Amino acid sequence: MKEKTPYVSVVIPVYNEEGNLKNLIDRLIKSLDSLKKSYEIIFTNDGSQDRSLEMLSAFHKAHPDKVKVIDFQGNFGQHMAIIAAFEISRGDVVVTLDADLQNPPEEIGKLLSKIEEGYDCVGSYRDHRQDTLFRTYVSKFVNFVRERITDIHMRDQGCMLRAYKKSIVDQIVASEERSTFIPALAYKFSSNPTEIEVHHDARAAGTSKYNLYKLIRLNFDLITGFSLVPLQLFTLFGMVVSFLSALLVVYMVVRRLLVGPEVEGVFTLFAILFFLISVVIVGIGLVGEYLGRIFQAISHRPRFVVKKIIETK
Repeated sequence: MKEKTPYVSVVIPVYNEEGNLKNLIDRLIKSLDSLKKSYEIIFTNDGSQDRSLEMLSAFHKAHPDKVKVIDFQGNFGQHMAIIAAFEISRGDVVVTLDADLQNPPEEIGKLLSKIEEGYDCVGSYRDHRQDTLFRTYVSKFVNFVRERITDIHMRDQGCMLRAYKKSIVDQIVASEERSTFIPALAYKFSSNPTEIEVHHDARAAGTSKYNLYKLIRLNFDLITGFSLVPLQLFTLFGMVVSFLSALLVVYMVVRRLLVGPEVEGVFTLFAILFFLISVVIVGIGLVGEYLGRIFQAISHRPRFVVKKIIETK
């Protein structure tokens, strides 16, 4: 007998979240049951080193027809954990949700209502965000930069509570991108996107898995993956600096002929030299980002390694 396709698949990446999981599953199932729609929940254990996998396995035993668990061989990152769950999701609508309970599962109904209005991609932005001032303002700055160098328009790119039609999810999976930002990729594939406001709570347990380096890395992936503007701006800047450098050379030659050799301006020349060298280093790093993406694309290494999938056959 063919298994009935659920209406919604809820996809949740998990990395060391044992303190939140019990509350999460209780609230999530209660919320989904209240919607009176068929559903499945897919957890991806992204190399957790605490009791997360043990707890997820217990959730499957308690709800064998509703809960599936993907167990990664190691830690491959939040977005790869979501992609892995996308690959086995069966719902007509797929919802992504973080395991930290900062975005309440009770808000899922609001996303589904928008999908039912005809939108194929429903993003969200956080109401009264409960994060540190540093993370809040860094996020605002990154959103500001992204708005101006890409054609992706999202009010809050860091909020992962989102809903997609299955056709969007299938296109994301088929793209096979290695360093990607799922909300941005979904926006590119969407023909009718929208956004809604959702509630945001302070983290109840555990700590954020995104340190400063990971946040920078994630935003580099976003910017270099969806825009050539950084390269174009650097090329334009290089042309301007080259022109100004040529003027400086002309000035120094004329000054030498009219006034004589310069001695007192040596440190000024060194400062200019160091500045130009730093510009070149930044340019090399920028080009390296794009070359690195090409290398990853042609290396044919797996994006992630699944140890096992816990599900009811």
